Order: sequence, then C-alpha cells, then structure tokens
Amino acid sequence: MAFTTHLLVVANRTVDSPELLAALRQRAEQGPIHVTMLAPSGFAERSQAERRLQSAAASLEAAGVESERMLGDADPIVAVQEAWNPGRYDEVIVCTLAAGASQWLQVDLPHRVAKLTDCQVRHVAVPMRRPAPPRAEPPPERRPLLERVVSLMRSGTRSGAA
Repeated sequence: MAFTTHLLVVANRTVDSPELLAALRQRAEQGPIHVTMLAPSGFAERSQAERRLQSAAASLEAAGVESERMLGDADPIVAVQEAWNPGRYDEVIVCTLAAGASQWLQVDLPHRVAKLTDCQVRHVAVPMRRPAPPRAEPPPERRPLLERVVSLMRSGTRSGAA
C-alpha cells in the first residue's frame, strides 16, 4: 500500500484555476495525495469562495484526487495558523495571482508560510485573466443629415396638404 501525501493548498481567487489543478494532477502522478483546500476569505466574499472551492473539488474528484475544503480567516497567515497541524500535512502549496497582481506576494506569503509550518512550500502563480470586453453592437446606420431634413420636409408637406 502506497503512502498518501497530505497537501494543504492555500488559495482563494485561484483555487479553481487550471494552473493549480494541473499542478495537483502532476503531483498526484508521483503518488497518492489527499488535498485540503483552504480559502482565506472575508465575510463578504465567502459565498464566492465556497463556489470556487466546490468547482475545484469537483475537478479534483474527476481526476481521482481525494479532497476536502475549508474557508479560513481573511488574513491568509491567520488562516494557515488555524488550519496547520504538523501531524496531518506533509506539504503546502500556496497559489497566488502572478507578481504585480497578487497582494499575497507583496507580503511574501509563500516564504512566511514556509517559516510558520517548517514544511516544504511550493508556489503556483496564476496569470491575471481579464474578462473579454462585451461585444458592442454597431450603432444603427444613420442617414445623412440633409437626407433626413428633406424627408421631414416632405412628410410635413404631405400632411399639411390633406
């Protein structure tokens, strides 16, 4: 029987990203894993975070990876402190937006988690995706001003003659 590696994944906006899911599938190829996804989130964004966690769990289940999910404190360090159990987790993955867009990288979260847990921490960066701009319909074709004025004058002349 193979040893199951227990991973703590710290991610919020990127928890259901293709990059993180690919990294987890790649890690699963090395041996069986069990993933606990921790999404640090504020009270106002908990429902969105829960939807992303559910989406990620469904993707992992489809790939044959066992997982569980939990919401944590809005401060990711506090969330990791509350969830961390050295006897339970073997590795940590911190998934953030790419440099420049990530507040977590600005506070050096991957290194801070490594110091806190004294565990191997892997960082997965996800590029910022901008939503596609909505397709605007072209404005209706407008006739030239002179043509519209002449048309109005003709209609006014016809209605006045009746």
